[in-house]
Formats: sequence, C-alpha cells, structure tokens
Amino acid sequence: MSDQKTDTPRQLPLDLGHGTGYSRDELVVSGTNSQAVALVDRWPDWPSSLVVLAGPAGSGKTHLASIWRARANAVAIDARRIGDSIETLGARPALIDDVDTGAVDEQGLFHLINAVRGAGSTLLLTARRFPSAWGVSLPDLASRLKVAATVEIHEPDDLLLAGVITKLFADRQVEVEPHVVQYLVRRIERSLATAMRVVERLDRAALERKTPITRALAAEAVSAMDEGQGEFEI
Repeated sequence: MSDQKTDTPRQLPLDLGHGTGYSRDELVVSGTNSQAVALVDRWPDWPSSLVVLAGPAGSGKTHLASIWRARANAVAIDARRIGDSIETLGARPALIDDVDTGAVDEQGLFHLINAVRGAGSTLLLTARRFPSAWGVSLPDLASRLKVAATVEIHEPDDLLLAGVITKLFADRQVEVEPHVVQYLVRRIERSLATAMRVVERLDRAALERKTPITRALAAEAVSAMDEGQGEFEI
C-alpha cells in the first residue's frame, strides 16, 4: 500500500498578507502594559513634553507607538537622521521608535527636544533601556532626559500573551481551542514577535495539511522553532 503523503501533491497556501492590527481597539491590555496604555490614552494631557517608553524587544512598544502616532498625527523620525526633520516639523508631535538601537544622535536629539518644547508639542521615544543607560555624554541632553516622563513596559504576562495569540488567529479568521492557546503560552518565548511567528507557522501548516490547529501541531511548531528550522517537514 502506497503512502498517501507521497502521492498527494501539497497545496501551498497563498500569502494573503495578514497584517497585525495596530488600532487601539485591537490592543490587548494587561498588567504588563497598562501604565503605558494609560499614558497613550491620556495624550495630549501628558506630564511632560518628552515621554520615553522603555521595555525589552517584543514587549509591544511599536504597537503602542503606532497607536499614539495615529492618534496624535505625529511625524515618525529616523533616529539616524534627526536633524533632517527638525526644520519641517513645525508644531506636530514627533515619534522616534527604537532610539537606542545604535549610537544616540545626541546633538540631533537635544535640538529636537528643544524644538518640540518651543512649539508646545510632544515627543515620544521608544527604547529598550532607560535613558540613564544610553551612555549620553552631552550634559545638556542628559539634563533634558532626566526630566522626561519614563514609563516601563514589561515582557508579556500569560494574560497578555494569550490575548495576543487569540487575536492573531482571529485576524486570520482561524478558531483555535483555548487549551492550544494555553499550551503555546507555556512553551514559547515571552515575546509578541515570537507569538506572531508561531501563529503564522501554524496557520500555514494547517492550510497545507488541511487540518485544524491541534495541540500536536502546536507542539510540532514550537519544537521546529526551538530547533531553528525554517519550515515544517511535511
């Protein structure tokens, strides 16, 4: 008797470009990000013209920053080309995402902070570390950063991670049993980026195999990710 898997051609699912929802209504809130969410919701009633949102990679900083940018009609500024944006900024709020990824443009950031303050506007910076750990040597910039309103966002907790995974499957119009979601929460790295990757893998595998997403399939996906495999063996 021949093996059905070798006789049946695989049906490769089309990449439909499922996007991650970055609207406020789609944001999952838990104890790990509630302070940051509250600050975004309070805008423009901020305690300072300069706000720093600090947290590890995968904690959801970019999601929050995107929500705020849309709400405030803010200008996204490249951390490596700050000076190019100051003259044309006017009174619009500004956003720099991942400002501490490389060496901080100290002169550019100092002048940007001054321009925002002078215009009575607001500036949001996202970073992996608190400003005191950026290694800033320009005294005037260091003093500006000391008075910034800094809010910490933590790694996702179980509630947030489960909510995000459920939402990501819903974005793809896929229903998954709660016990499968809980299994993923216990097994994957505590990162929203990892949650996105595992959901994408599971959705593609289920479409290719024409099967529902089960705990066994989830276990296979997690194992493949742990071993660094690019694709499932199908």
